[in-house]
Amino acid sequence: MRTLISSAFVSLDGVVEAPGGESGYRNAGWTFKDMEFLPEAYAIKGREQEEAGAMLLGRVSYQAFSSVWPDMADFARYKEMPKYVVSTTLTEDDLVDNWGETTILRSLDEVAALKETEGGPVIMHGSASLNRALSDAGLIDRYHLLVFPLLLGAGKRLFSTTDKDTQKLKLVEHETYANGMQMNVFDVVR
Repeated sequence: MRTLISSAFVSLDGVVEAPGGESGYRNAGWTFKDMEFLPEAYAIKGREQEEAGAMLLGRVSYQAFSSVWPDMADFARYKEMPKYVVSTTLTEDDLVDNWGETTILRSLDEVAALKETEGGPVIMHGSASLNRALSDAGLIDRYHLLVFPLLLGAGKRLFSTTDKDTQKLKLVEHETYANGMQMNVFDVVR
């Protein structure tokens, strides 16, 4: 069984919207505005590429990343690994042709089936809506969270507000950086 890892940039109050400057959000670009850049705080991002066997994205994140990441040296490893996009509306014609093998999944059941296949961990970047659905369905096994010392107020959240039973997490790795960022890796306790 493959491990499904959710990787996210998240503010202290749980916002994940527009960390890289995507338009339409008041605080767009919050990961680099007023934050000192420390390369060591992002080391986990390189490790994710090396350890992952596949990438999973929601439609919105796929459309944002697929227009930029295929030609970026920082994300070269992702170009060659299989990608899966969860969408009920995306068609094969909507997929880019310069980013390697990409498969459209239509449901959470198909994500669950993907987890049953052979291969390395499946890493999910961004994809706030998909993250909430997968978390609520109990399909996420690990969280890689880069927590920024910011309170953003409104914005898309990493976790849903669904009334559900407590889900325990176990902190398995953590680091704090001079700029106030924290890297936290949590395993979901089953």
